[in-house]
Amino acid sequence: MLAGCATTQPTPALSPSTGDASWREVVPAGTRRYQLALGEVSSGGTPFQRVTPMYPPSLLAGCPPSQEVPALLIVDGAGKVGEVRVAGEVQADADRRAFIAAVRVAVLQWRFNPLTINRWAADADGNSHLVDSGTQPFSLAYVFRFECHAGKATVSAATTKS
Repeated sequence: MLAGCATTQPTPALSPSTGDASWREVVPAGTRRYQLALGEVSSGGTPFQRVTPMYPPSLLAGCPPSQEVPALLIVDGAGKVGEVRVAGEVQADADRRAFIAAVRVAVLQWRFNPLTINRWAADADGNSHLVDSGTQPFSLAYVFRFECHAGKATVSAATTKS
């Protein structure tokens, strides 16, 4: 099964004012994946630009308990994040909405190599050739974790894809 793209472990981005961020892949139950037909090969769907979510400055002094923000990133065929969906956003209190906003602002700047699906076939002599190629949208599920220790912020994220 193809989940739409491959992921790599990025190097955390460090910043004294925003903490650090790291990503690891997780796959939630019920994740739907692209089904490739015989002769189809996928590539791409990998990130090349990530912006670290910033810990909400207004909440840093109060150092609230750790917060996790699950977010589904909808990535278009060009590799741009066009939508960010967060479960429970409507019911969130003001502090949680600040964490959700931080995630949204950062991930809308992320860019991915387009997910490309190539279809290959063999001719009468057995030689392979590319029949057609196209890009596809895909989604990635992340869980962003915001932590504060003695007024210093840390932000990390885990990913899933479909």
